[in-house]
Amino acid sequence: MLTSDFYFDLPEELIAQHPSGERGQDRLMLLNRATGAVEHQMMDNLPSLIEPGTLMVFNNSRVRRARVYGIKETTGRETEFMFLNTVDKDCLVWNTMVKSAKKQKPGMRYKFPDGTVAQIVAHDGNEGTEFRSLKFDSAIDEAWFERNGHIPLPPYIRRGDTDDDAERYQNVYATDTGSAACPTAGLHFTEDMLARLDAAGIQRCFVTLHVGLGTFLPVREQSVENHRMHEEWYSIPKESADAINRAKADGRPVLAVGTTSVRTLESAAARLSAGGTTPGTDGIWVGAGTSSTRIFMYPGYKFSVVDKMFTNFHTPESTLIMLVSAFAGRERILSAYRAAVSERYRFFSYGDCMLIT
Repeated sequence: MLTSDFYFDLPEELIAQHPSGERGQDRLMLLNRATGAVEHQMMDNLPSLIEPGTLMVFNNSRVRRARVYGIKETTGRETEFMFLNTVDKDCLVWNTMVKSAKKQKPGMRYKFPDGTVAQIVAHDGNEGTEFRSLKFDSAIDEAWFERNGHIPLPPYIRRGDTDDDAERYQNVYATDTGSAACPTAGLHFTEDMLARLDAAGIQRCFVTLHVGLGTFLPVREQSVENHRMHEEWYSIPKESADAINRAKADGRPVLAVGTTSVRTLESAAARLSAGGTTPGTDGIWVGAGTSSTRIFMYPGYKFSVVDKMFTNFHTPESTLIMLVSAFAGRERILSAYRAAVSERYRFFSYGDCMLIT
């Protein structure tokens, strides 16, 4: 299977550069994955499009102000770092993605806006990639990011972040800070919409997957099967695992909100399988707990937990369009995307949405 099999032509003007005027006032495409039938709806209609008793699973990860600019001591030039995760328990060493990575070498030092200094240190697997490890003299915490960092808007949003993005590039239910990019399917939900879903008899629970940038990096392999995903951390609370297992045992649909929720649920099922237990045995499809995942879903993948999916529109030739193609079929997804282009849907993080049933 070739990466080019997942290409579609997208006019640049359809890439949303700003959120819609009001949160939740977006267009929604309804796609039947069994037939390929498409309907054009509005997000406001969502409660009527979901079967009562459905369990919706949301990712409650909150975006960190992860884009931070440091001044290289040797040149005085500004360098952009995207902080992904700490690699030691003391939070002294951080894995980052850095602009002009070839020029940023071990031993180089950088001063950040509050005067903090860090040095690039060697780390296995970083050489020849976009990634570098930064070591600080003292622990870096969330307050440091609030003082020094910027909202990490995706590169296809061709502008700097604003005060509005600090609110609009977060989900209203986000609680656990740690993502370097927003789980953007959730951006369509308001407190009012959550209340309307409750009133319609639609249940919900939360998982956490802290989004790294590996999900969004381009697939550079010609053959899809040769691509390797970067690792991401996830957690499923016991009450959420219990709710998911009850829904599956009852035959009620599990609707994952966003590809990160999909990755969390299917990773948990794969973890059971790796331990020798077939998902569904003794009424258990997912277990509670914390782990990490490199799961990569493309056509041919068999889903164990997710029955329906709510998602945004994704970039051509990305791991995300491969994931939704695994769920709904490549031809049906590409056909739906062509319809979205024809109907002038807004694409990507701040764009419109799709419900796949």
